[in-house]
Amino acid sequence: MRLIADGIPASMPDGQGQAATFNLDMAERIEVLRGPYSAIYGNHSGGVIQLFTREGEGAPSVEAGFSAGSDGLRKTDLNAQGSAAGVGYVLDASRFETDGYRDHSAARRDQGMAKITVRPGADSKLTVVASGLRQKDTLDPLGVTWATFQRDPRAGEIDATDTQTPKRTLAERYNTRKSIDHQQAGASWDQRFGDSRLHLSVWGGNRQVIQFQSFSKAFQAPSSHSGGVVDFDRDFYGADLNWQDVRPLAGGKLTTTAGVEYGRSSDDRKGYENFIGNVFGVQGKLRRDEQDVVSNSDPYLQTEWAGERWQFTAGLRHSRLRVSVDDRFLSNGNDSGSLHYSRSTPLLGALYKLTPTLNLYASAARGFEAPTLNELFYSGAGAGFNFNLRPARSTHLETGVKAQMGGTRVDVALFQVRTSDELVVDASSGGRTSYRNASKTLRQGGELSLSSQLGAGFSGRLALTVLRATYDQAFGNVREGARLPGVPRANLFGELAWRSAGERFGAALEAVAAARVYAEDANADIPAPGYSVLNARLTAKQDWMGWRLREYARLNNLLDRTYVGSVIVGDTNKRYYEAAPGRNWVAGFSAQYQF
Repeated sequence: MRLIADGIPASMPDGQGQAATFNLDMAERIEVLRGPYSAIYGNHSGGVIQLFTREGEGAPSVEAGFSAGSDGLRKTDLNAQGSAAGVGYVLDASRFETDGYRDHSAARRDQGMAKITVRPGADSKLTVVASGLRQKDTLDPLGVTWATFQRDPRAGEIDATDTQTPKRTLAERYNTRKSIDHQQAGASWDQRFGDSRLHLSVWGGNRQVIQFQSFSKAFQAPSSHSGGVVDFDRDFYGADLNWQDVRPLAGGKLTTTAGVEYGRSSDDRKGYENFIGNVFGVQGKLRRDEQDVVSNSDPYLQTEWAGERWQFTAGLRHSRLRVSVDDRFLSNGNDSGSLHYSRSTPLLGALYKLTPTLNLYASAARGFEAPTLNELFYSGAGAGFNFNLRPARSTHLETGVKAQMGGTRVDVALFQVRTSDELVVDASSGGRTSYRNASKTLRQGGELSLSSQLGAGFSGRLALTVLRATYDQAFGNVREGARLPGVPRANLFGELAWRSAGERFGAALEAVAAARVYAEDANADIPAPGYSVLNARLTAKQDWMGWRLREYARLNNLLDRTYVGSVIVGDTNKRYYEAAPGRNWVAGFSAQYQF
């Protein structure tokens, strides 16, 4: 998935991105682009998620919020916004803390964001955004076996080799944890020339991560192993320049966008043993030291013609990715080298307006997914850089219907994705994962989305995805027709909501369901069973003497179901399962004052 916030990429040049950097407190809307149309965004754009935060406008205001919930959940947020002398500003800072549902799963996250918008003229706009994220020692409870999950969903896996009495869990003995410090800033300039537009955006930042994993001394003994502590310091920057031309053509409007995007990241990466003597969970001897550089340069072109009934879209992007490794830890051999990937990804689409409220569409594209640094870092059971990975190549087809019937909107889509050299998990253990190329895979499915205004303040929403995701060609011990791990056959979300006149009060009941999920390629081990849960929420708001007050309360998993919320695909020790919380609550309030 490609991640973008306020026009600034939140994904690195190699394609990996962290949604945790999104500031949801200030989010105005989130747009999701999936299917063939996302191919125009290039490498790793099987889908695109764009976050748009609010812009400062009107009289200055300040707002404070607090929420609390089960398992020690606490969150405090403070923000300000407004506009003065043609400059809009938004400032936000928050802290989130939890003791965690499972043992050894406490976390704390500090987040901040600033956004400034300036309009020097009627046809120009400058946006500057800066954000930061800090997570210090987020505890990792690790996955567990099926037997442990059934015994106690909150528990961690006992370390049978532990000499203490009582024996500690693996997470406790190795003190598995991860710290993240991420800052980035970006600026975008938009200049309109009539209906056409020039856009320039630049960005840069730094990301530091240190992770302590659960590897034994014996597992780290081979000289090729890079240790049980991951430590990297990444600097990144990039730019995107494009021109959008709009003109009349053949009774319709032709919109053409041409541009080029460049990105670069440089990692100072080190690996250490996770022990000193017989004490684990500490930084020991150096086992890896290298500089990893990734750069991309992508020219792209997209054009769209829209007439009274027909709309045609065509696009082409050429992605070029270079990865270089400078190995500075030479006592176990020289792991230096480089990789070059390139691919052109075309897109074609058509839409026909059968009536003003009924549209039919079809689209096709080719996709390209080069290995990310995370996928290249390890080969086999912990050896050095994996220079043998190849990019995955895919062909996407989609057709569907969009309809508006009174107060009801319906979207239906059928899709297919054929992929060669799919990147899949080779081995996963102790918080570290290595990858390999599979043969061919096939994804076929359908999506239904429905939203309706039912009257008397009631509304309903439904989203259903049915997906058959399988290996289309056997490889290794994986048979043709085996289901892709981590992918359920079906997902369902439903909501019945009510709002009072003036929207002073609100209530909703949600239903979430998912089919079973396999955790390994051969489909031989016990899959995570399907589940269905119900959630409820209440909201209220009041205006009083310049203050706007809001309150909310949620009760999740009303029926207290015990289920697996996620799986660790391909775990070597069959510790695949991570439990979701049982019945839990969260409630909060905020107060905003406008000057």
